[in-house]
Amino acid sequence: MKLKTEIMDEKALDRALTRISHEIIEKNKGVEDVVLLGIHTRGVPLAYRLADKVNRIEGIMLPIGMVDITQYRDDEKKSSINSKQEISFDITDKIVILVDDVLYTGRSVRAAMDAIVDLGRPRSIQLAVLVDRGHRELPIRADFVGKNVPTSKNEIVVVMVHEIDNKDGVSIAEEE
Repeated sequence: MKLKTEIMDEKALDRALTRISHEIIEKNKGVEDVVLLGIHTRGVPLAYRLADKVNRIEGIMLPIGMVDITQYRDDEKKSSINSKQEISFDITDKIVILVDDVLYTGRSVRAAMDAIVDLGRPRSIQLAVLVDRGHRELPIRADFVGKNVPTSKNEIVVVMVHEIDNKDGVSIAEEE
């Protein structure tokens, strides 16, 4: 993999999350009954950051959970390991905001929705992504997008978050 260009530095990534947090509050007329579920792996730290930003604006700390979609994927070989959801609250009748780093084909989001429905019946599910790169295979769209980045299919969007990669930023890479 060869990095081509950086499309978001640390400040741009932070600004995008700040904007998304304001949009979440505005769309839902506050944050009553809103919960955040990060899609494992990089969606989880992004969900925590969004919760922190919402807390600074509204003074309310949103419940945060993690969705592991491994067992729900339809485009990867199933493993015998059970996926583990880390959700310590009831999602029934809540506004669930799924948080992920990149929206591409839509298959990860579909898998996450299947996992959520196995846990309860939310009032609604909304999607917040840092980067929407296009090339959807399923009719899924994000409600909140940090940045739309048109890409070719041979390009890869590389999201780095400090909690995992010791650096924040988004770059475009090309398969070699």
